[in-house]
Amino acid sequence: MGITKAVIPAAGLGTRVLPVSKALPKEMLPIVDKPAIQYIVEEAVASGIKDILIITNRGKTIIEDHFDRSFELEDKLLSNQKNDVYEEMKKISDLANIYFLRQKETKGLGHAVSCAKSFVQDEAFAVLYGDDVIIGEDPVCAQLVRAYKETGLTVLGVNKVKENEICKYSSLKVEHMKGNMFKCTDMIEKPSPDRVMSLYSILGRCILTPDIFDILDNTKPGAGGEIQLTDAIKVLAQSVGAVAVNFTGKRYDMGNKLGIMMASVEVALKHKEIGQDFRTYLSDLAKSL
Repeated sequence: MGITKAVIPAAGLGTRVLPVSKALPKEMLPIVDKPAIQYIVEEAVASGIKDILIITNRGKTIIEDHFDRSFELEDKLLSNQKNDVYEEMKKISDLANIYFLRQKETKGLGHAVSCAKSFVQDEAFAVLYGDDVIIGEDPVCAQLVRAYKETGLTVLGVNKVKENEICKYSSLKVEHMKGNMFKCTDMIEKPSPDRVMSLYSILGRCILTPDIFDILDNTKPGAGGEIQLTDAIKVLAQSVGAVAVNFTGKRYDMGNKLGIMMASVEVALKHKEIGQDFRTYLSDLAKSL
């Protein structure tokens, strides 16, 4: 019942954060001194994941380079006796067994996940959306893994979103089970106001069972003309059931300009090297606003 594989869809074009995403994948946008996708990989590893497949597309080889060894850089760090930085750089390539696969056509999140079928085979697996960095003491992926071990069902990481924003997300029909766990029986992607089921929405994390792939093979394009993962999960929820976990942790939408700035500021405030100086800077800046 353990979850050891994860898929990170990172093939989106990043149109909401242009022009920077024209040349730099949004997954590589820095949060202080680490790219966003490294936070996501570290969350997966902290949750017991051993094998990670990152779904990319054309123009995103920089992501592969980041998780590869850089011997020239490492030699330079060692020769300059920067051993701590050397160990930090080497650790990036040792985080997990990381594989890459190109999504040749960007047909939506559901299509991206379907590309992982041969990697996943017949195991349940985690999906961590490449847009969503979630930071907290208890990794969100680990929270979902625990729920999967308890129930054996598809598990969805959810939070409530604002009523005026639910149309941008998915909306779930839920029934409270216990604690922060809900039974989920229905859902809709990007609902119109008259079709909202609740303000609970899937936000960046889920555990899927392998039968999702047969469903995805038969899922027609939905909202936005794309193959929506939500539409496929809905079939699972209505047939065998699904569990929604109202997770703890602060989510940052790295496909959104405000989300990027919020992540940078809030992480910088807690950063061991610059946190105190940055706090002083912000305090002084706030006086002039």
